Amino acid sequence: MRLPYFVAVCLIFLVSAGLSLLAAGFAVTKVEDASEFAVRRALDLKGHNWAEVESDGLRVILTGTAPDEAIRFNALTAAGTEVDTSRVIDEMDVAATSALAAPRFSVEILRNDSGVSVIGLIPASEDRESLMDGLQALDSDHSVSDLVETADYPKPDGWDDALAYAVLALSDLPRAKISASPGLVRITAIANSQQEKDRLEQDLTRAAPPSVRIGLSISAPRPVITPFTLRYLIDEAGGQFDACSAQDEDARDQIIAAAEEAGLAGPSFCTIGLGVPSPRWAEAAEQSIAALAEIGQGSVTMSDADITLVAAQGTNPALFDRVVGELENALPEVFALHAVLPEPEVADETGPVEFSATRSPEGLIQLRGRVGDDVLRDMVDSYARAAFGSDNVYTATRITSDLPMDWPVRVLAGLEALSQLHNGALTVTPELVDLNGISHDEEAKARIAGLLSDKLGDAQNFTLSITYVAPPEPDDALPDPELCEEGIAEIQATSKIAFEPGSATIAAESRDTVNQIADILRDCGPIRMEIQGHTDSQGREEMNQQLSQARAQSILNELRGRRIPTSSYTAVGYGETQPIADNDTEEGREENRRIEFRLIRPEPTEASETGLEALETGAEDETETSASEDQTETTAPDAEAEDQ
Repeated sequence: MRLPYFVAVCLIFLVSAGLSLLAAGFAVTKVEDASEFAVRRALDLKGHNWAEVESDGLRVILTGTAPDEAIRFNALTAAGTEVDTSRVIDEMDVAATSALAAPRFSVEILRNDSGVSVIGLIPASEDRESLMDGLQALDSDHSVSDLVETADYPKPDGWDDALAYAVLALSDLPRAKISASPGLVRITAIANSQQEKDRLEQDLTRAAPPSVRIGLSISAPRPVITPFTLRYLIDEAGGQFDACSAQDEDARDQIIAAAEEAGLAGPSFCTIGLGVPSPRWAEAAEQSIAALAEIGQGSVTMSDADITLVAAQGTNPALFDRVVGELENALPEVFALHAVLPEPEVADETGPVEFSATRSPEGLIQLRGRVGDDVLRDMVDSYARAAFGSDNVYTATRITSDLPMDWPVRVLAGLEALSQLHNGALTVTPELVDLNGISHDEEAKARIAGLLSDKLGDAQNFTLSITYVAPPEPDDALPDPELCEEGIAEIQATSKIAFEPGSATIAAESRDTVNQIADILRDCGPIRMEIQGHTDSQGREEMNQQLSQARAQSILNELRGRRIPTSSYTAVGYGETQPIADNDTEEGREENRRIEFRLIRPEPTEASETGLEALETGAEDETETSASEDQTETTAPDAEAEDQ
């Protein structure tokens, strides 16, 4: 009986164990499924669709590739909100980080009376010491303020050319801000005059490498005029300005209108500048010119707030007194009037009381006439030798007593005025300082008028007869680039550059045309020139572009073969993109197949206010031009270009 009982017990035990194992397995599966579902839901809610979840008993295994480390950590945190963090097994990967992009290298250089400062980011391979030495050489009196950082990345294309050009440009710009980046240089600067502005723009454009785009923003502020001067004369020939200053365009127009009403016969000019003594300057000038016109002949000189009205000899005294009285009462309060009616001339048996000086075109000076004493004679001789050169002065003055008290001032002021002429003659009398001659400076007459009105003082008369003659061109002066472009265009208008059909080989009959163009370019020197190749629309567009590039490059190579310096030239093929005639006719297609020579010009725009303020505290045209790099190799054009 005992054996069957034992078997029954064992059977019951086995059945119970099996049922327990089955229940445990079911429970584990439930736990795994619940954990996996909860974690997956949490990850989906956080947007981690890239993550995979797998349960293994109580463990929750996370796999997949996270975009970055922060997202991987965020996924772990999301899983830890659903199950104990000790159960979470991290088997996730992080995507490999792509190579960091190189930073944008650039420097900004500021130069003014306080020195040179430079800030920016440059490649670590840049010779920093050499750069700073080059900047220091521009201003040895001040240390360069170096705020440059470096980054260990290769130099980008165009960096060296841009930086070298920036330093070169700064050498001719005492007040400037230059920004240099790969292939681009922007320049903001201040010039002292419009003439200097034009010269700087031409020089900077010539010096720029063709691979560098340039931005020029050069302004010529209004000058400070000291003293603020206006001088208007009326004689038998009519009215004319010796000098004219105005504070703005409205004042200038008002003054010129008054002069035209008074019979202006000479050119109408009026310099706009700073330094006006009163906002009612134009009103006072208008009244003074009108008064002079009513008198008839004479001169009116305004030097700051002092007005000197000198009538011509023989003017009716009653008319003079009435006009002067009316003018004195009409002038704005700040202005003071000095009126002069010359006395009739009286014959002097001893000869005229005068001092004269002449300056020849060769620079030789002769001093003759009367001086008051030995001291004045020595003073005049010493001043003349200092102003004109010791070996150029011949003195033949004589000492005479009873000269006017202001004689030394009149003589020395006249000599200073004469020193500003290329050649001329000065005559000084007790009543008048007369200067005539030739100057190579268009502004000399106005400047001398201001000088004499300031030195001679109130109620003093002087006359100026100064002729402007353009200075002779230096023997080595380069022609204007615009003239070079026009000369080439004239040659091409009568003799076109032609090529062999479908190739970049210049036709034999066009060799002489290339020679003529080379002769012009040889005399023009280093100018920024783009040689453009153009085709008609026959054939594929890509093929036409390649053919035009090859032809432009062929012209460039021909110029090099004729020993023309071409470092500032570039060859660019435009294909069929810039037609000048109808491609539907043979005549139009022939016109479109052409080579053009175009200057790479700056285009003026407004300068930034901040940049100009920075320059002015230490002491207006932005342009960008671009050029492609020269193509040194040309490929054979497609057969489809046979008719090009």
